Amino acid sequence: MHGTCLIAKLLTLPRSTALVSARLRQCSCYYTTSGCRMASPAGVANKTTKISSEIISQLGKPPKMRENPAIKKVDSAEFHSIFTPELEALVAMFKKYDYELRIAGGAVRDILMNIKPKDIDFATTATPEQMKEMFGKEEVRLINAKGEKHGTITPRIHNKENFEVTTLRIDVRTDGRHADVVFTTDWQLDANRRDLTINSMFLGFDGTVYDYFYGYEDLQQRRVVFVGDADVRIKEDYLRILRYFRFYGRIAERPDCHDKATLAAIKANAEGLARISGERIWAELQKIVVGNFNRELILEMNNCGLLQQCGLPIHPNLEEFERVCVDLKHFHEPHYPILYLIGLLHSSEQAMKLHERLKLSAYERDLALFITQQRERVNSEYVCLRDYQKLCLQPYAKRDYVEQLLKYANKLELFAQLKEWQMPSLPINGNTLKPYGLAGKQVGVVLNELRLLWADSDFTLSAEQLLEKMPAILEQLPSPNKKQRTE
Repeated sequence: MHGTCLIAKLLTLPRSTALVSARLRQCSCYYTTSGCRMASPAGVANKTTKISSEIISQLGKPPKMRENPAIKKVDSAEFHSIFTPELEALVAMFKKYDYELRIAGGAVRDILMNIKPKDIDFATTATPEQMKEMFGKEEVRLINAKGEKHGTITPRIHNKENFEVTTLRIDVRTDGRHADVVFTTDWQLDANRRDLTINSMFLGFDGTVYDYFYGYEDLQQRRVVFVGDADVRIKEDYLRILRYFRFYGRIAERPDCHDKATLAAIKANAEGLARISGERIWAELQKIVVGNFNRELILEMNNCGLLQQCGLPIHPNLEEFERVCVDLKHFHEPHYPILYLIGLLHSSEQAMKLHERLKLSAYERDLALFITQQRERVNSEYVCLRDYQKLCLQPYAKRDYVEQLLKYANKLELFAQLKEWQMPSLPINGNTLKPYGLAGKQVGVVLNELRLLWADSDFTLSAEQLLEKMPAILEQLPSPNKKQRTE
């Protein structure tokens, strides 16, 4: 096994088995809280090696692993672009206190794909307590203490840039959502607990790429697979099912090159998504539906029995969804992710069930309701530009909803016309109607009727001409005082 011996810091393990917890308590070597690292006695080294094998056995079958993980050096523009004065100061601090620090996960993957990373995560051999002591001595302010229980410390360097630095760790036990962690100094063990091989690499600040599980080869082949046993990786966090599909859309070159064993593990664990919060599911699902191979990936997810766990119907409207995916390509991106999911729904009731599961925003919920209620009227009640202009004037509609309806219905020319339309101002308002003795909601009802008449005139009727229509509108108002007002 590559790397230094395991030095575990035992945390509270409420979900661990008594056997594993006891063994860890017997064999763990604790960090001191001082800045220096103590050498481990030979007896401790033997015991920690035993811990490592026990923990790995919990993680499923050992994955294929390199003897020497340092596979290459990068010297690209994308790599050099990350070096700010603040990052260089951070690296210097860890070097000063003799702690290892590397770039981890997605940023490494992006750099190897010649993509400038947007977010950079860091991994270190220092424990949270050691980092807090180090940053305290260097008078560096720490923010966001919420991540500390999982080993993440966030220093703000030069009061300008924040960095998330996480201690190497092992997820000993999980319930499919949360993990009990043990800290380590073994880079391979930390890589082993990550989800996908392409996300399990590290990058040193001299450009050295450390790849324990052949993630580099998988990246070159655009292959998306879990580290080791897919079933075990998924059970550690069921959200990894959706992360798999998201990264497949980002990495793969073809829509149909899934690893069969991976899909089998996903299908077997589909019900585990029920344990994941709607917000987390929606965060991943949004990226899938607006990414590459969105149509094919959603169909594959349906084959795996995932959609109903995400709040979508048991029998989704796949034909309509496929049409929407094809038609939206005629319009400029980006598109609202909810627009794709609406195609899978049969009714507004299903839109509300989707909202209840995913905790959609108010805009997303209302847009889903609007389109599911109005789409059947396209080509019958809504035909020309005037029809959609009038729809914009309805109290239950917003102009953006109407524009999204036109995109959904693949009305490219009408969409362009409505986007160019400058809505004029109605020449009358509520104050104009005061002499008619209207009360409460009646004012809004009358104004809406006047707007529609105004739209029918191509927005040319003046205030005086609109007021001439008042007797007919008042006649239709359901009110006990209607006759008196008409007279």
